[in-house]
Amino acid sequence: MRTRSNLSRRISQKTAFAVLLTATIAVTAVSLFIIIHIVVRGAAIVDWDFLTQAPTQAGKAGGIFPALVGTFYLMLGTLVIALPIGVLAGIYLSEYAPKNRLTKVINLAIVNLAGVPSIVYGLFGLGVFVLMLNFGMSLLAASLTLACQALAMTITTSREALIAVPAEYRAGSLAVGATRWQTIRHLILPQARPGIVTGAVLAMSRAAGETAPILVVGAAFLMRGLPQSPFDRFMALPYHLYTVAVHIPGMPEDTKWGVALVLLAVVLSFNILATVVRLRARKQRG
Repeated sequence: MRTRSNLSRRISQKTAFAVLLTATIAVTAVSLFIIIHIVVRGAAIVDWDFLTQAPTQAGKAGGIFPALVGTFYLMLGTLVIALPIGVLAGIYLSEYAPKNRLTKVINLAIVNLAGVPSIVYGLFGLGVFVLMLNFGMSLLAASLTLACQALAMTITTSREALIAVPAEYRAGSLAVGATRWQTIRHLILPQARPGIVTGAVLAMSRAAGETAPILVVGAAFLMRGLPQSPFDRFMALPYHLYTVAVHIPGMPEDTKWGVALVLLAVVLSFNILATVVRLRARKQRG
């Protein structure tokens, strides 16, 4: 009986391993195929002129410089708004909030916000920032909208990173006379910083690829110049890719794939940055 049980356990373990390995290979193969396909189709047109010139002829000629800079402005605004609020909220929920039913409901609501469709955030931004607060169709309204979307991930990752710091750190610091805020500021936050930074970078990576929210709060179809203030409209790579791929008849295929390649490079660079931060943190702790 014991031999049969051990044999059955080994078969189950090998079967589970084979299924997981197959799924991992399939996902990796599909991802690599998409990346390689975009690189092969778009590399021919991506050069210095394509990256530094403004679009002309409704995007059929010229480059993507306003869309590239507009994406940078948008992500910078989102980071400046979402990161401080998300980290402070994570500190309160992990270090100060009482462990009661209300706190559990708040944490559950924050987690569920991450699953809200992005177009819902866009309509929220249209109603609140564009119309009610009268920011108009602008870079500021788009940054605030994407910041609201990024808050869920930023708060969740900050809270989890803070909770992951061993309780002994807190007890030891409080035992030698430090206040709770001193403990958080000088001991807990430095230990949790890699997790917080990783979450913020991933949130920005998602924001960089969003089209639906910015579509209704300020992204412009075509601009030759750059936004001069937060209240100006702007171009962004996701929306530019959407327009050149769908709404412009006779658009050269190389242009579509070139915009897709640049957007892919921007998003992947943030994911690689998050991985580097995580690996360096593990190496320092190891």
